[in-house]
Amino acid sequence: MDAKAMVGQRIKAARAAAGLSQRELARRVGVSNTAVHKYEKGEDMPGSEVLLRISRTLGVRMDYFFRPPAALHVTVPSYRKKKSLSKKAEAALIAKVQDWLDRYVAVESLFPKETERKFDFPDGFPRKVSSYEDIESVAVMLREAWDIGMDPLGNIAELLEEKGIKVGMVEADDRFDALLLSADGSPVIAVREGIPGDRERFSIAHELGHLVMEVEVLDEEKAANRFAGAFLVPRTVAYRELGLKRSRLDFRELLLLKYKYGISMAAWIFRAKDLGIISESVARGLFSAMKKLGWWGKEPGEQIPQEFPRRMERLVARAVAEELITVSRAAELLGLSVVEFRESWYKETLPRVPEPVRG
Repeated sequence: MDAKAMVGQRIKAARAAAGLSQRELARRVGVSNTAVHKYEKGEDMPGSEVLLRISRTLGVRMDYFFRPPAALHVTVPSYRKKKSLSKKAEAALIAKVQDWLDRYVAVESLFPKETERKFDFPDGFPRKVSSYEDIESVAVMLREAWDIGMDPLGNIAELLEEKGIKVGMVEADDRFDALLLSADGSPVIAVREGIPGDRERFSIAHELGHLVMEVEVLDEEKAANRFAGAFLVPRTVAYRELGLKRSRLDFRELLLLKYKYGISMAAWIFRAKDLGIISESVARGLFSAMKKLGWWGKEPGEQIPQEFPRRMERLVARAVAEELITVSRAAELLGLSVVEFRESWYKETLPRVPEPVRG
């Protein structure tokens, strides 16, 4: 790919990620619509001054335009076309995920023999489901196939990355929390930055449900929600924690369970209702009380922090330590400025260290 074509693709991708039209970008940069069209088509190359204005307008670094894109092509699965995400918002999301994947693949390429990690469905998956009872069984079968037992799950984003599903955090439209995408057939889950950890965990499990199930008869979204609850809190676990039948649930009890299993109080109420532990009327009463107390959407107690997949950061840290890349390149791969990289890299665990310790 020649320089014009590469820069053109990068301008187009960054423009889509910023949610701008060619006309809007041209106006903000101070060039004609025709000029932007030619840049993106690879028919003309912007001068350094114009490219600098484009980078500032789109919020990307100059070296972004000269980084070859990865071969992976990101798409939205067909069933997602029924979602409410606008075409513009969807295009922006895909562009951001594409940029993140480009950087991720570049990091993995530094360790080609050790980092190749491909997702493989366990035997018998994806499984067809036509009832909620089927879904309960599938959630347990997946836990068994992955040998993760029935205990509360730790970082679910890290778990999925260990299984070969890439999970990325992106700034995105607030009409969704997570989205299952496909990169040349490999599953990718994009998660919106800034959502509470309990909501994030449920959303990731929801997208996992879309991946491992082939839904028949049932509504796909409701089926994925049921899977998320069953995967995070298997039926036997819910019975052990709540009992087989209850006439009421206490909010303090639900809060403690929220902290133990990392799913919201509301999700616990839904889980109890789905399993017949409480009746529909009891569930409605609990939800009504939560709304009156101002807990709907903002539950009491300390917020569960958002979980982050750290595999990409670990690979970058290793590459810096082994002097395979510079600090500047590490920052660029993580989408940070050099200053941001230095501040974030060392503030959590190390005192003021200018460079990684060399062996």
